[in-house]
Amino acid sequence: MKTVIVAGSFNNIKSQDIRFLQEASKFGAVNVFLWSDSLFQQIECRSPEFPEEERQYFLESVRYVQHVFLCDRQINQEEVPQIKRIKPEVWVVRESEDSPLTRQYCLLHGIQYSIVKESELVVFPIIPFTKAFDPSRQKVIVTGSFDWLHTGHVRFFEETAELGDLYVVVGHDQNLRLLKGEGHPLFSEDERIYMVQSIRFVNQALISTGHGWMDAEPEIEKIKPDIYAVNEDGDVPEKREFCREHGLKYVILRRKPKPGLKARQSTTLRGF
Repeated sequence: MKTVIVAGSFNNIKSQDIRFLQEASKFGAVNVFLWSDSLFQQIECRSPEFPEEERQYFLESVRYVQHVFLCDRQINQEEVPQIKRIKPEVWVVRESEDSPLTRQYCLLHGIQYSIVKESELVVFPIIPFTKAFDPSRQKVIVTGSFDWLHTGHVRFFEETAELGDLYVVVGHDQNLRLLKGEGHPLFSEDERIYMVQSIRFVNQALISTGHGWMDAEPEIEKIKPDIYAVNEDGDVPEKREFCREHGLKYVILRRKPKPGLKARQSTTLRGF
């Protein structure tokens, strides 16, 4: 497997960033050279919306990424990036970030230079089941809209995955409009499930096919989980009653960010 590097700020990570990382992973093991806050400030002449600790945590949780390294300065023509004995064989860039200087750098140092077309980053492929079910572990199911995936969601997945193999049911577009009104969701169900499935803590993600607060009921019947986990915001009587009737353990987790990170809410990030 070749050693692949990508570089950038990955500020305000969205689906196209994840798609780029997935495409980069087709060349080999992806190592992200992540701009530090100081380097972001130097290049962009402003502070990032998301600090380096949060950006690094998100990227380290993406299944297509092997390692993330903070970079305090731009790579220049005189030094080959070698961090912790990493010698890059492939440098992958987005089409919009294609640079003659980067091309020349790779040519001088014998690094394959590969470009991912922007048109490839707006198509969200169906992700195959990638983590084998462990019969010795319980099955855990969580549900939600996940409309603007952020580090709060990632932390929730991380915590629930500690309870057992994690299955995430993503609310379908029509039901979210029914529950939350017009304008919801901001992102389509195809994009939202793609983002959820990209997180390494998730065994499998599915789109709900039911309606109302228990729109995931058909998927629950299919998966047959042992635990239904929610955070405090997702605790509603309909879910409690469903678990009581079907003999599921109902677990409520406190909504708290990864230690050292800022609490995030999709409502705030979306602006409505």
